[in-house]
Amino acid sequence: MTGSRILSMGHYQPSRVVTNDDIAQLVETNDEWIRDRVGIVSRRIAGDETVADMAAAAADKALANSGLTATDIDLVVVATCTSIDRSPNVACRVAAKLGINAPGAFDLNTACSGFAYALGTVDHAIRAGASRNALVIGAEKLSDFTDWTDRSTCIIFADGAGAAVVTAAAEDEPVGIGPVVWGSVPERGDAVRIEGWRPYVAQEGQTVFRWATTALAPLALQACERAGVDPAELAAFVPHQANSRIIDGIAKRLNIPQAIIAKDIVESGNTSAASIPLALSKLVERREVPSGAPVLLFGFGGGLTYAGQVVRCP
Repeated sequence: MTGSRILSMGHYQPSRVVTNDDIAQLVETNDEWIRDRVGIVSRRIAGDETVADMAAAAADKALANSGLTATDIDLVVVATCTSIDRSPNVACRVAAKLGINAPGAFDLNTACSGFAYALGTVDHAIRAGASRNALVIGAEKLSDFTDWTDRSTCIIFADGAGAAVVTAAAEDEPVGIGPVVWGSVPERGDAVRIEGWRPYVAQEGQTVFRWATTALAPLALQACERAGVDPAELAAFVPHQANSRIIDGIAKRLNIPQAIIAKDIVESGNTSAASIPLALSKLVERREVPSGAPVLLFGFGGGLTYAGQVVRCP
Protein backbone atom coordinates (compact mmCIF):
# COMPACT_ATOMS: atom_id res chain seq x y z
CA MET A 1 0.00 0.00 0.00
CA THR A 2 1.15 3.55 -0.70
CA GLY A 3 -0.41 4.88 2.49
CA SER A 4 -3.65 5.56 4.26
CA ARG A 5 -6.19 8.31 4.80
CA ILE A 6 -8.97 9.24 7.18
CA LEU A 7 -12.26 8.56 5.47
CA SER A 8 -14.63 9.89 8.13
CA MET A 9 -14.97 10.96 11.76
CA GLY A 10 -17.54 10.54 14.53
CA HIS A 11 -17.83 11.44 18.20
CA TYR A 12 -19.93 10.87 21.29
CA GLN A 13 -20.36 12.80 24.53
CA PRO A 14 -22.57 12.03 27.52
CA SER A 15 -25.67 14.18 27.89
CA ARG A 16 -24.86 15.45 31.37
CA VAL A 17 -23.22 18.89 31.29
CA VAL A 18 -21.29 19.92 34.41
CA THR A 19 -20.51 23.64 34.62
CA ASN A 20 -17.86 25.42 36.63
CA ASP A 21 -20.58 26.58 39.00
CA ASP A 22 -21.49 22.93 39.56
CA ILE A 23 -17.85 22.15 40.40
CA ALA A 24 -17.84 25.09 42.82
CA GLN A 25 -20.48 23.25 44.83
CA LEU A 26 -17.98 20.43 45.43
CA VAL A 27 -14.69 22.25 46.10
CA GLU A 28 -13.53 25.75 46.89
CA THR A 29 -13.29 27.33 43.46
CA ASN A 30 -15.27 29.52 41.07
CA ASP A 31 -16.01 29.96 37.39
CA GLU A 32 -13.54 32.81 36.88
CA TRP A 33 -10.66 30.90 38.50
CA ILE A 34 -11.26 27.77 36.39
CA ARG A 35 -11.58 29.72 33.14
CA ASP A 36 -8.36 31.59 33.88
CA ARG A 37 -6.46 28.52 35.05
CA VAL A 38 -7.37 25.95 32.40
CA GLY A 39 -9.86 27.57 30.01
CA ILE A 40 -12.73 25.19 30.75
CA VAL A 41 -16.33 26.43 30.93
CA SER A 42 -18.12 23.07 31.01
CA ARG A 43 -17.47 19.37 30.65
CA ARG A 44 -19.50 16.20 29.99
CA ILE A 45 -19.71 13.50 32.66
CA ALA A 46 -20.97 9.99 31.93
CA GLY A 47 -23.57 8.15 33.93
CA ASP A 48 -24.00 4.44 33.27
CA GLU A 49 -22.08 4.58 29.98
CA THR A 50 -18.87 2.54 29.95
CA VAL A 51 -15.74 3.30 27.96
CA ALA A 52 -16.86 0.63 25.47
CA ASP A 53 -20.34 2.14 25.18
CA MET A 54 -18.93 5.56 24.33
CA ALA A 55 -16.29 4.12 21.99
CA ALA A 56 -18.93 2.12 20.11
CA ALA A 57 -21.24 5.14 19.79
CA ALA A 58 -18.47 7.29 18.31
CA ALA A 59 -17.32 4.47 16.02
CA ASP A 60 -20.87 3.79 14.84
CA LYS A 61 -21.21 7.44 13.84
CA ALA A 62 -17.85 7.43 12.04
CA LEU A 63 -18.82 4.24 10.21
CA ALA A 64 -22.16 5.73 9.16
CA ASN A 65 -20.33 8.77 7.80
CA SER A 66 -17.84 6.66 5.83
CA GLY A 67 -20.13 4.85 3.39
CA LEU A 68 -18.64 1.54 4.56
CA THR A 69 -20.33 -1.15 6.63
CA ALA A 70 -19.21 -3.28 9.53
CA THR A 71 -18.29 -6.08 7.12
CA ASP A 72 -15.65 -3.83 5.55
CA ILE A 73 -13.73 -3.28 8.81
CA ASP A 74 -10.81 -5.62 9.49
CA LEU A 75 -9.05 -3.82 12.37
CA VAL A 76 -10.29 -2.04 15.52
CA VAL A 77 -7.88 -0.12 17.74
CA VAL A 78 -8.99 1.73 20.88
CA ALA A 79 -6.79 4.23 22.68
CA THR A 80 -7.77 4.47 26.35
CA CYS A 81 -6.27 4.61 29.83
CA THR A 82 -9.55 4.35 31.75
CA SER A 83 -10.99 0.94 30.94
CA ILE A 84 -11.77 -0.78 34.24
CA ASP A 85 -11.95 -4.29 32.76
CA ARG A 86 -8.72 -6.05 31.81
CA SER A 87 -10.43 -8.51 29.46
CA PRO A 88 -12.14 -8.57 27.07
CA ASN A 89 -10.53 -5.43 25.79
CA VAL A 90 -12.53 -2.41 24.67
CA ALA A 91 -11.77 -3.03 20.99
CA CYS A 92 -13.35 -6.50 21.11
CA ARG A 93 -16.41 -5.11 22.88
CA VAL A 94 -16.75 -2.39 20.24
CA ALA A 95 -16.50 -4.98 17.48
CA ALA A 96 -19.22 -7.07 19.15
CA LYS A 97 -21.52 -4.06 19.59
CA LEU A 98 -21.14 -3.04 15.93
CA GLY A 99 -21.28 -6.54 14.45
CA ILE A 100 -17.74 -6.45 13.06
CA ASN A 101 -16.68 -10.03 12.26
CA ALA A 102 -13.19 -11.34 13.11
CA PRO A 103 -11.21 -8.06 13.09
CA GLY A 104 -7.80 -7.58 14.56
CA ALA A 105 -8.69 -5.89 17.85
CA PHE A 106 -6.51 -4.36 20.53
CA ASP A 107 -6.35 -1.50 23.03
CA LEU A 108 -3.45 0.92 23.26
CA ASN A 109 -2.54 2.94 26.34
CA THR A 110 -0.30 5.97 26.10
CA ALA A 111 -2.84 8.14 27.94
CA CYS A 112 -3.41 11.55 26.35
CA SER A 113 -1.26 10.87 23.27
CA GLY A 114 -3.12 7.62 22.63
CA PHE A 115 -5.13 8.57 19.56
CA ALA A 116 -2.07 9.82 17.66
CA TYR A 117 -0.19 6.64 18.65
CA ALA A 118 -3.12 4.50 17.50
CA LEU A 119 -3.45 6.39 14.24
CA GLY A 120 0.26 5.94 13.53
CA THR A 121 0.06 2.23 14.34
CA VAL A 122 -2.94 1.70 12.06
CA ASP A 123 -1.25 3.65 9.26
CA HIS A 124 1.71 1.28 9.57
CA ALA A 125 -0.61 -1.76 9.50
CA ILE A 126 -2.29 -0.54 6.33
CA ARG A 127 1.04 0.25 4.68
CA ALA A 128 2.23 -3.28 5.52
CA GLY A 129 -0.89 -4.84 4.01
CA ALA A 130 -2.18 -6.14 7.35
CA SER A 131 -5.36 -4.07 7.15
CA ARG A 132 -7.53 -2.41 4.54
CA ASN A 133 -10.17 -0.53 6.57
CA ALA A 134 -9.77 0.24 10.26
CA LEU A 135 -11.56 1.93 13.12
CA VAL A 136 -9.32 4.09 15.30
CA ILE A 137 -10.99 5.25 18.50
CA GLY A 138 -10.05 7.36 21.50
CA ALA A 139 -12.41 6.85 24.45
CA GLU A 140 -12.16 7.77 28.11
CA LYS A 141 -14.29 7.79 31.25
CA LEU A 142 -12.04 9.86 33.46
CA SER A 143 -14.85 10.56 35.91
CA ASP A 144 -14.32 7.01 37.24
CA PHE A 145 -10.80 8.04 38.27
CA THR A 146 -11.41 11.59 39.45
CA ASP A 147 -11.16 12.64 43.08
CA TRP A 148 -14.07 15.07 43.30
CA THR A 149 -12.59 16.59 46.47
CA ASP A 150 -9.29 17.52 44.78
CA ARG A 151 -9.54 21.01 43.34
CA SER A 152 -6.40 20.62 41.22
CA THR A 153 -7.83 17.74 39.17
CA CYS A 154 -11.63 17.64 39.43
CA ILE A 155 -11.95 20.88 37.46
CA ILE A 156 -10.12 19.37 34.48
CA PHE A 157 -11.21 15.88 33.51
CA ALA A 158 -14.26 14.66 31.59
CA ASP A 159 -15.67 11.83 29.49
CA GLY A 160 -16.24 11.18 25.78
CA ALA A 161 -15.07 9.43 22.64
CA GLY A 162 -13.98 10.20 19.10
CA ALA A 163 -13.40 7.84 16.20
CA ALA A 164 -11.98 7.73 12.70
CA VAL A 165 -12.44 5.29 9.84
CA VAL A 166 -9.04 4.87 8.21
CA THR A 167 -8.68 3.26 4.81
CA ALA A 168 -5.93 2.46 2.33
CA ALA A 169 -5.17 5.28 -0.08
CA ALA A 170 -5.44 4.42 -3.77
CA GLU A 171 -2.29 4.64 -5.84
CA ASP A 172 -3.49 7.81 -7.56
CA GLU A 173 -4.51 9.50 -4.27
CA PRO A 174 -2.26 11.70 -2.12
CA VAL A 175 -1.26 10.11 1.18
CA GLY A 176 -3.71 11.26 3.82
CA ILE A 177 -1.76 10.41 6.98
CA GLY A 178 1.80 11.62 7.28
CA PRO A 179 4.66 9.91 9.14
CA VAL A 180 4.19 9.87 12.89
CA VAL A 181 6.63 11.57 15.25
CA TRP A 182 6.42 9.78 18.58
CA GLY A 183 8.45 9.33 21.71
CA SER A 184 8.48 9.69 25.47
CA VAL A 185 10.26 11.11 28.49
CA PRO A 186 10.00 8.08 30.81
CA GLU A 187 12.17 9.58 33.55
CA ARG A 188 9.34 12.09 34.10
CA GLY A 189 6.58 9.51 33.78
CA ASP A 190 5.26 10.09 37.30
CA ALA A 191 4.16 13.62 36.35
CA VAL A 192 0.77 12.19 35.30
CA ARG A 193 -0.36 8.90 36.83
CA ILE A 194 -3.26 6.58 37.56
CA GLU A 195 -1.80 3.98 39.90
CA GLY A 196 -3.13 1.11 41.99
CA TRP A 197 -6.36 -0.87 42.09
CA ARG A 198 -8.70 1.97 43.11
CA PRO A 199 -6.79 4.94 41.76
CA TYR A 200 -7.39 8.61 41.19
CA VAL A 201 -5.76 10.71 38.49
CA ALA A 202 -2.83 12.62 39.95
CA GLN A 203 -0.47 15.00 38.21
CA GLU A 204 2.34 17.47 38.70
CA GLY A 205 0.71 20.31 36.81
CA GLN A 206 3.66 22.68 36.65
CA THR A 207 6.01 19.94 35.43
CA VAL A 208 3.63 19.04 32.61
CA PHE A 209 3.01 22.71 31.77
CA ARG A 210 6.72 23.56 31.48
CA TRP A 211 7.46 20.45 29.41
CA ALA A 212 4.53 20.97 27.08
CA THR A 213 5.15 24.66 26.43
CA THR A 214 8.90 24.34 25.87
CA ALA A 215 9.63 20.91 24.37
CA LEU A 216 6.68 20.06 22.15
CA ALA A 217 6.55 22.73 19.43
CA PRO A 218 9.84 21.57 17.79
CA LEU A 219 8.48 18.00 17.76
CA ALA A 220 5.23 19.14 16.17
CA LEU A 221 7.26 20.95 13.50
CA GLN A 222 9.09 17.66 12.83
CA ALA A 223 5.74 16.09 12.00
CA CYS A 224 5.15 18.83 9.42
CA GLU A 225 8.63 18.34 7.99
CA ARG A 226 8.22 14.56 7.67
CA ALA A 227 4.90 15.07 5.90
CA GLY A 228 6.43 17.60 3.51
CA VAL A 229 3.99 20.28 4.68
CA ASP A 230 5.05 23.83 5.42
CA PRO A 231 3.48 25.02 8.70
CA ALA A 232 2.14 28.01 6.75
CA GLU A 233 -0.01 25.55 4.75
CA LEU A 234 -1.80 24.11 7.80
CA ALA A 235 -5.54 24.66 7.85
CA ALA A 236 -5.89 23.59 11.48
CA PHE A 237 -3.95 22.51 14.55
CA VAL A 238 -5.65 19.94 16.78
CA PRO A 239 -3.57 19.30 19.89
CA HIS A 240 -4.51 17.32 22.96
CA GLN A 241 -7.03 19.42 24.87
CA ALA A 242 -5.10 19.60 28.15
CA ASN A 243 -5.19 23.26 29.05
CA SER A 244 -5.95 26.40 27.05
CA ARG A 245 -2.71 28.06 28.11
CA ILE A 246 -0.69 25.04 26.93
CA ILE A 247 -2.54 25.03 23.59
CA ASP A 248 -1.90 28.77 23.13
CA GLY A 249 1.76 28.38 24.09
CA ILE A 250 2.44 25.62 21.57
CA ALA A 251 0.47 27.37 18.80
CA LYS A 252 2.42 30.59 19.36
CA ARG A 253 5.73 28.79 18.98
CA LEU A 254 4.51 27.07 15.81
CA ASN A 255 3.73 30.50 14.29
CA ILE A 256 0.63 29.40 12.39
CA PRO A 257 -1.72 32.42 12.49
CA GLN A 258 -3.62 31.15 9.43
CA ALA A 259 -4.64 27.88 11.09
CA ILE A 260 -7.74 27.16 13.13
CA ILE A 261 -6.63 26.21 16.64
CA ALA A 262 -8.95 23.60 18.15
CA LYS A 263 -10.23 24.69 21.57
CA ASP A 264 -12.79 22.02 22.34
CA ILE A 265 -11.48 22.03 25.92
CA VAL A 266 -13.73 25.04 26.57
CA GLU A 267 -16.91 22.98 26.30
CA SER A 268 -15.58 19.44 26.76
CA GLY A 269 -12.77 19.57 29.32
CA ASN A 270 -9.77 17.26 29.15
CA THR A 271 -10.80 13.86 27.79
CA SER A 272 -7.30 12.38 27.44
CA ALA A 273 -7.06 10.03 24.42
CA ALA A 274 -10.52 11.10 23.26
CA SER A 275 -9.69 14.79 23.05
CA ILE A 276 -8.04 14.92 19.60
CA PRO A 277 -10.61 12.83 17.67
CA LEU A 278 -13.44 14.56 19.54
CA ALA A 279 -12.15 18.01 18.57
CA LEU A 280 -11.34 16.98 14.98
CA SER A 281 -14.74 15.36 14.50
CA LYS A 282 -16.46 18.56 15.56
CA LEU A 283 -14.37 20.64 13.12
CA VAL A 284 -15.32 18.24 10.32
CA GLU A 285 -18.99 18.15 11.32
CA ARG A 286 -19.16 21.97 11.34
CA ARG A 287 -17.24 22.06 8.03
CA GLU A 288 -14.74 24.49 9.44
CA VAL A 289 -11.84 22.81 7.62
CA PRO A 290 -12.00 22.03 3.86
CA SER A 291 -11.81 18.40 2.83
CA GLY A 292 -8.24 17.52 1.87
CA ALA A 293 -6.68 20.40 3.81
CA PRO A 294 -3.65 19.58 6.00
CA VAL A 295 -4.29 19.35 9.74
CA LEU A 296 -1.61 18.89 12.39
CA LEU A 297 -2.54 16.51 15.22
CA PHE A 298 -0.38 16.37 18.33
CA GLY A 299 -1.02 14.43 21.52
CA PHE A 300 0.96 14.57 24.76
CA GLY A 301 0.58 13.58 28.38
CA GLY A 302 0.94 10.64 30.75
CA GLY A 303 4.13 8.72 30.43
CA LEU A 304 5.33 11.36 29.53
CA THR A 305 4.50 10.43 25.95
CA TYR A 306 3.92 12.40 22.77
CA ALA A 307 2.88 11.67 19.19
CA GLY A 308 1.74 13.66 16.21
CA GLN A 309 1.22 13.62 12.47
CA VAL A 310 -0.19 15.71 9.66
CA VAL A 311 -3.43 14.34 8.21
CA ARG A 312 -5.64 15.42 5.34
CA CYS A 313 -9.07 16.47 6.57
CA PRO A 314 -11.76 13.98 5.49
